[in-house]
Amino acid sequence: MNAIATATPSTPATHTADPTPPLGRPHARRLREVYRSAGWPCQDLLEIELLATGMLQRIAGPAGHETLRVTDAGVAYLAAVLVRNRSALSKHEALVEQVACEMVRAGRITWRALSLRAQLPPEAEGGKIRWCIARPDVFSIRNTTVQEYVDPIVHEIKVHRSDLLGDLRRPEKRAAYLDLGGECWYVLGCDAKGKPVGDASEVPLECGVMVSENGRLTVARAAPRRTRQSLPLGVWMALAKATPVAGLVDDEQGMLGECEPLDGSVGD
Repeated sequence: MNAIATATPSTPATHTADPTPPLGRPHARRLREVYRSAGWPCQDLLEIELLATGMLQRIAGPAGHETLRVTDAGVAYLAAVLVRNRSALSKHEALVEQVACEMVRAGRITWRALSLRAQLPPEAEGGKIRWCIARPDVFSIRNTTVQEYVDPIVHEIKVHRSDLLGDLRRPEKRAAYLDLGGECWYVLGCDAKGKPVGDASEVPLECGVMVSENGRLTVARAAPRRTRQSLPLGVWMALAKATPVAGLVDDEQGMLGECEPLDGSVGD
């Protein structure tokens, strides 16, 4: 007697997608915008992902319209992003301060976080000259009264490799720095393992490279010197409105005061 085989209907394979999409900077930026606003929806992909992850909540109004509210999970996510950003900023600012102090010790007048108008070459031959606002981390000039001897130098600080790679893909930014300064330097910090975030071979040859290792700045490749007659009037006006980095600290000033007066000098 032949056995009758009964076919069991096959269950279609189900592919479970990850219900939690990865969140990045655009999501944090949108959360901050909603947190500071009345919560009007944009109905785009970012909003969908934030709603799916529970960072946003839809609230029905009395007239039938919907607004968005940042949930407790969204507030906690923003707080975590804030702590992470502060940590990165502190690392960056510490290296900026170190470079600025080194320039001051070298006798240069130094500024941090300036906004300077720079000139860019035309996109095509015979085109119009372009202008942009450059924001170098450290900008310094020689302490001189001769315009042709100011020798401006730009230092750009990088403490994360992703930031460095993103900057190297922007030739217009380097062109703006080179327009402002006779020299342009990239100062590379170290990662969590103590290794530099980049190598001198990755930086274009028109820029110099410094590396911060064990709290000291070392020159990996010198910046080529460029001839610069004087700074434009717009740059001078921006420097006049800004406050330079302070000079000698009190301890160093005190050491100067302890020096013996020169022969023939008039005492108090």
